[in-house]
Amino acid sequence: MSLLGKTAPDFTLFNHKKEQVTLSASRGKKVVLAFYPAAFTGVCEKELCTLAGQFAGLAGASAQVYGISVDMPFSNAAFAVKTQAGFPLLSDVHREATRAYGVSWPNFAGIAGLEVSNRSVFVVDENGTVVYEWIAPNPGVEPDYAAVQAALG
Repeated sequence: MSLLGKTAPDFTLFNHKKEQVTLSASRGKKVVLAFYPAAFTGVCEKELCTLAGQFAGLAGASAQVYGISVDMPFSNAAFAVKTQAGFPLLSDVHREATRAYGVSWPNFAGIAGLEVSNRSVFVVDENGTVVYEWIAPNPGVEPDYAAVQAALG
């Protein structure tokens, strides 16, 4: 089910510094939500490095970028250092945001019961409405970064 044109599901998750982050607290700014399957995997590392290079400068200005995975805050903290992400990496360890956004990927890597976030990107406008949505056909596909940038206007 598409979230395009709908109010973005709110969430409260821990960032890689073990601080709570609530999506609705970013109202008034555009927000990029970049879900990724797992820290320290090749495609995820490339994606986070690309996002850091293209979008980190937006944080604190007109937009906020959040990376979201089911990894623990400790893993995300090390991943933030490795990728030099200049934006928070959020831990969805209970899969609540992953499921609310419809991006659950069960049995990841052929491992029964291993549920991760499928690679996906949502752009939320200043009023909390989803204005861009991209969900990978499989976790190995990267987003169209130019399309994400265009959605930010």
